[in-house]
Amino acid sequence: MTTKPMGKLYTICEWIMKLASVNLLWIMFTASGLFLFGFMPATVALFTIVRKWFRKETEVPIWKTYLSVYKSEFIKSNTFGFVFIVAGIILYVDYYLILNLGGFIRIVSISILLLITCIYAITLLFFFPVYVHYQLRFIDYFKYSFFLGILNIHITLLIILGLAADIFLLLYIPGLLPFFSGISAACILMSSSILLFQRLQKQNMNKAITE
Repeated sequence: MTTKPMGKLYTICEWIMKLASVNLLWIMFTASGLFLFGFMPATVALFTIVRKWFRKETEVPIWKTYLSVYKSEFIKSNTFGFVFIVAGIILYVDYYLILNLGGFIRIVSISILLLITCIYAITLLFFFPVYVHYQLRFIDYFKYSFFLGILNIHITLLIILGLAADIFLLLYIPGLLPFFSGISAACILMSSSILLFQRLQKQNMNKAITE
């Protein structure tokens, strides 16, 4: 009678250890790249492992996979990171420039900037799931990430709510931050994105059958 509950408890503890260990690797590898150059490849490696888990590849060698992805994606992922940083700086500078405007021009400019900021945020939100799931051309990663989010806006809003709840919990219990800060967000994003990927694949299959 006690074997089953103990087995479930062991499985839960094992997964908690896996999640925490991957998160610690994420922090360590991000720091090893002086944060600026380490964040993108470390996060790509994080999402790669989480994707494998959701695809039932639960026995993936964590350290070996993480190190391999980090090294192979270091330059390419940082190129994308550079684009996001430059775009973010431009939006930030534009915001302060617009504050100096007055009247109707200011209202129109702020509206346009808010629209562009939403495009930027949605693209960034879905970038890592798209990046680790598909092999695309450089510009298509940005396009696909944006359209995936905007065409499934209800899922996007649910993801944002999930991430907000995750952040609230981590700030409420700061002791969880070193162990679950990145991995929890990756699980929320990747699980939702995989459902969208599967739906798209099914739609494409149905379209191919009917044509």
